[in-house]
Amino acid sequence: MIKMKKSRAAILLAVMVSVTLIFCLSACSVTGEDENKGEIYFLNFKPEVAEVYEEIARKYKEETGVTVKVVTAAANTYEQTLKSEIAKSDAPTIFQINGPIGYSAWKDYCADMSESKLYEYLSDKSLAIKSGNGVYGIPYVVEGYGIIYNEEITDKYFALSGRNNSIASMDEVDTFAELKAVVEDMTARLSELGIAGVFASTSLKPGDDWRWQTHLANLPVYYEFRDNKTDLTDSTVTKLNFTYGDNYKNIFDLYILNSVTEPGKLGTKLVSDSMSEFALGQCAMVQNGTWAWNDIKGVAGNTVKSDKIKMLPIYMGVDGEEKQGLCIGTENYLAVNSQVSADKQKMSFEFLDWLFSSDTGKKYVTDKLGFTTPFSTFKDNEIPGDPLAKEVKRYMSDGKTENVSWVFTVFPGSVFKENFGAALLRYAQGKINFDEVKKTVKESWERESSLLK
Repeated sequence: MIKMKKSRAAILLAVMVSVTLIFCLSACSVTGEDENKGEIYFLNFKPEVAEVYEEIARKYKEETGVTVKVVTAAANTYEQTLKSEIAKSDAPTIFQINGPIGYSAWKDYCADMSESKLYEYLSDKSLAIKSGNGVYGIPYVVEGYGIIYNEEITDKYFALSGRNNSIASMDEVDTFAELKAVVEDMTARLSELGIAGVFASTSLKPGDDWRWQTHLANLPVYYEFRDNKTDLTDSTVTKLNFTYGDNYKNIFDLYILNSVTEPGKLGTKLVSDSMSEFALGQCAMVQNGTWAWNDIKGVAGNTVKSDKIKMLPIYMGVDGEEKQGLCIGTENYLAVNSQVSADKQKMSFEFLDWLFSSDTGKKYVTDKLGFTTPFSTFKDNEIPGDPLAKEVKRYMSDGKTENVSWVFTVFPGSVFKENFGAALLRYAQGKINFDEVKKTVKESWERESSLLK
């Protein structure tokens, strides 16, 4: 009888312990690190930093309990991906718009950010996308592009005897005429320099031609807008005269005629080919921007030294260009989805605040995302350590040059760019002359911009 009582007591004690343990585990799951305080969805524009955003999401969940779902669109498919994802019940709560044109397409989904901390942090409020009294897009990174060059190769060139010009270093190059003199003489000395071409391949394969139909095209359009005193935030400029088309031709010809790859074969080349050629020391120069550092350092067998990577403005032969700087601006604007619940909007704003103001978030932004941001929360010493970001910072603060604003954010859509790129390829292949390229640019601009009204 006593044994039976002891057995019952043991069973009762075991049950009590089990219940207590279950209660404790349940309580821990509610109040501990594994607590899920909700989920937001960030649709990432930049494939090159997708893994970093995944790491940021894990860290944010650890600190706050909020899950950040990160989806990254494949290169050149962001608009297509956004259209697909925004229609789903689990739609992105944070997404990106591409300047005024992007806002006009997505304004029904853009929440007013004027009361957000992120807007408060924005050093230059004029950079934001506004409509009426509202703020609907906030830039999160300032980037720059120009002609990236390997100073080790150019120094080797300037040390050669019998050169065909008196220029002593790249620091003296501040016009197209000087750049052309250096480049063409380097082309005559490829074997002495141990390179296959002065410039990396001009990637003209459709989808990889954005450096020419967007970034390079920014310069002639910028100068035309400057002359006409055009409002650079205007998204409905219906006519482009392409006044500086011949200047565009100057630099484009210099690229394709002094390249690793002959002009007729450029239609097969990708941006990744160009960056590999530069990273492997097969060429001295390549047009690209701050975002290219990850591509350069990620190439297996990379020979270019980080302290020898410099940037030069893109000169085209425009009057006064000796005072021209890099092309500096942004097309990366964050927006919060106005169509999701108020709670999800609030959580989205809180995540952006954390990312761009907390010590943890800022460290990710600077050290791993490599962004130079426009926010007051970042001190002067909190900029990326990569050489291209340092070059942009140098041009922004030198007080000598006037950097070229990004106006390609008001280009009339992707069809215009595709038409421009296709014409450039046909020109490089010798199928049309450049007058036909100019005609295509002007007609396509007018046709496509009229559709945006």
